[in-house]
Amino acid sequence: MIIAGCGPTGAMLAAELRLHDVRVLVLEKETEPASFVRIVGLHIRSIELMAMRGLLERILERGRRRPAGAYFAAIDKPAPEGLDSAHACLLGIPQPVIVHLLEKHAITLGAQVRHGCAVADLQQDDDGVTVVLADGEQLRASYLVGCDGGRSTVRKLLGVGFPGEPSRTETLMGEMKAGAPPEEIAAKVAEVRQTHHTFTFAPFGEEVYRVIIPAAEVGDRAEPPTLDDFQQQLRTIAGTDFGVHSARWLSRFGDATRLAERYRVGRVLLAGDAAHIHPPAGGQGLNLGVQDAFNLGWKLAAQIRGWAPETLLDTYQAERHPVAADVLDNTRAQVQLSSAEPGPQAVRRLLAELMDFDEVNRHLVEKITAIGIRYDFGAGPDLLGRRLRDIDVKQGRLYDLLHRGRGLLLDRTERLTVGGWSDRVDYLGDPTAALDAPCVLLRPDGHVAWIGDDQHDLDDHLARWFGRPADSEPRARTGHFGRSPKRP
Repeated sequence: MIIAGCGPTGAMLAAELRLHDVRVLVLEKETEPASFVRIVGLHIRSIELMAMRGLLERILERGRRRPAGAYFAAIDKPAPEGLDSAHACLLGIPQPVIVHLLEKHAITLGAQVRHGCAVADLQQDDDGVTVVLADGEQLRASYLVGCDGGRSTVRKLLGVGFPGEPSRTETLMGEMKAGAPPEEIAAKVAEVRQTHHTFTFAPFGEEVYRVIIPAAEVGDRAEPPTLDDFQQQLRTIAGTDFGVHSARWLSRFGDATRLAERYRVGRVLLAGDAAHIHPPAGGQGLNLGVQDAFNLGWKLAAQIRGWAPETLLDTYQAERHPVAADVLDNTRAQVQLSSAEPGPQAVRRLLAELMDFDEVNRHLVEKITAIGIRYDFGAGPDLLGRRLRDIDVKQGRLYDLLHRGRGLLLDRTERLTVGGWSDRVDYLGDPTAALDAPCVLLRPDGHVAWIGDDQHDLDDHLARWFGRPADSEPRARTGHFGRSPKRP
């Protein structure tokens, strides 16, 4: 199994595959980490996923928690009360740090990572994929996943369409020192943000400011901007350049919005920015990619290990493509609402009024943080297809029982069993009074795959998600907790 790209998506996917003993090689074209330190935000759902795999504590040590709030188009509203999560916060963390932590996690589980290796070509057949590197080396694998960014070589080699809109506006971002007094800067920034809502000139460490400013025109993203570019734009928008100097790093990003037509062509799949790109409004990009990896990892492992139901791998696109389309739409809306033009400003003021209604505010927060996602698993209670929050169980917390990346049956009746699926699904009897259902079957990604109390119905759903049972022996409540996860 080969993964192209060792960003957050590729590293997370490698770790998920290793939980199921799949041999994984990750190819990363860059030899060194990025020279700049961009702060990214982990939203509620991504924080939950880290808790599911036992990564949360080490990530919390390196990040900065902020209260959950309204993120939509940077309209300043408090978060609604009672968000359905035990991890309702925003975690700011340097992108190189999260990449390093996830890569280390994957390596610890047994994944191999090779830096300085770029994919140049690929061919696939019925038995696998041949990957040709830039230096001519050829590698063979059962599957290939392109996690190689918005300019994905894998996607281009596949010939998968990437329709959408090119960048029409651009934003400059960097860190630098400023000569103006802090109180003068604060007053001017407050004034500018009345009309330019994406404008940021905020303290970021000793004598350093994080600067985010709309650009005058779209430039070559392959070329970093200069300090002079920042000075000119600051004078245009704020009337002063604040005496900026001594830049730590400078970059630019556009508002291109594109979605891959297909996430899978035979034995080659796409995930993360290789499958979708969009403006950074709402800070959803990294989160969307990590969540792709969580959805795909156990399904691809099941396919490679030989127990996947026939259509299981197809559910990756069926579930994740609509989620990405929704993210692209909400970022398009947020970009429009950030315009300084009178029309978008009027709509923005109206939306700000509507967000005072709890239902509106809650809907937008759940959309941005991805806790409102419901996959279509057919007719059933509202919880079906949704992720289950981190509830209290007899052994402590629910997410602590999902570290191994297996399915889980929560059985309040203590009458059911996972039987021949015990090598893929764990069992917990009488889990907690907080579970408002007789029995719940969770997939490895924490989404509710079945609710009920009938063994025959449960068996049908176990087969739907976890394939044929490993044996036909009389059922026993195996798969309990206590065994250590298999390690390479």
